[in-house]
Amino acid sequence: MEIQERPITSTPLVTLTESAAAKIKQLMAEEPEGGLGFDRGSQEGDLELELHGVQIVVDPFSAPYLKGSEIDWVDSIQAAGFAINNPNATASCGCGHSFQVEEGAEAEGHTGGCGSGCSH
Repeated sequence: MEIQERPITSTPLVTLTESAAAKIKQLMAEEPEGGLGFDRGSQEGDLELELHGVQIVVDPFSAPYLKGSEIDWVDSIQAAGFAINNPNATASCGCGHSFQVEEGAEAEGHTGGCGSGCSH
C-alpha cells in the first residue's frame, strides 16, 4: 500500500469578499486622508496581506481571535454594512463591538458595554 501525502492546508488569517473589497476601495477613494479610520500602513510586527487589491493589516494580538474570519459587504433591504463571520466567536455583543472566544477572553478588550443594554 502506497502512502499518499496530503497537501497541508491552513486556515487563512482573514478573507475578504469581492463585494467588501469593492466597498472598501470606494470608501477609501471618498476619504483619501483616511477619515473613516482606515490605517495607512502597518506597525512593526503586524501581519499584512492583500486581498482583491485591498491591503489588510492585523496586529499580532488580534490575529488568533480573527483567524478564519470572513469580511463581507451586505447591501439588502434589511441592512447595509460590513458583516464579519468569525468562526472563533462563541458569544457577541448586540452592538457588534465585542465578542468572546471559547476561552472566555474578550477579544476586543471592550468591558464597559455599548449603551444598548450589552454587558460584554
